[in-house]
Amino acid sequence: MKQFFSASNLPQTIPVFPLPNVFLLPRARLPLNVFEPRYLAMLDDVLKTEHRMIGLIQPREAPPGTGNPQLHQIGCAGRVTSFTETEDGRYLITLSGISRFRIVAQNTGFTPYIRADVDWGSFNRDLGAVEEDASFNRDRFLDVLHRFFDKSELATDWTNLKGADEELLINSLAMMCPFKPEEKQALLEAPSLQTRRETLVTLMEFALRKGEQEDPMQ
Repeated sequence: MKQFFSASNLPQTIPVFPLPNVFLLPRARLPLNVFEPRYLAMLDDVLKTEHRMIGLIQPREAPPGTGNPQLHQIGCAGRVTSFTETEDGRYLITLSGISRFRIVAQNTGFTPYIRADVDWGSFNRDLGAVEEDASFNRDRFLDVLHRFFDKSELATDWTNLKGADEELLINSLAMMCPFKPEEKQALLEAPSLQTRRETLVTLMEFALRKGEQEDPMQ
């Protein structure tokens, strides 16, 4: 993906899209189906901007009926790089991950969606080159992944996984694997690709051990 942004031209205020169990990472791509009226309005406004950026962020658990959701502090902004409008009024978009951010303040009341002042300073490496994981052992990683997918009854194209770039492989799996929201947040906030891979393996191994403990009770 062509890099449109540097630390000097990232916007200081962006719309944020709270989605539970979904997150984005730099240089990754995420397809989304947008149908709720306030987020259709958000997308209409975003497409008028030069940056076309949306901050994807996970909501925290909050009591029902409390208004706008409480949000995690850290999310990842993506640029809208593909857009299709369906006959029934939905938008099918692709977000291409640019950089993680930290929310400084939420701005509500002027739009039906949340806008936030954000700080990018902790995530300068997100705008750099593709990350490498010097300790990555692909065979060992794929062995754990294979057992986790079998246990979770998930399917994938193993041929493509064996040849995938390590950043794309680790980040794509971190985004797609069926972990709990707080576990996904830990993967998002991992400071490096190696830390994210280590966290991902830990979560998969924990799920495998938990499954082994539960099987005799079934």
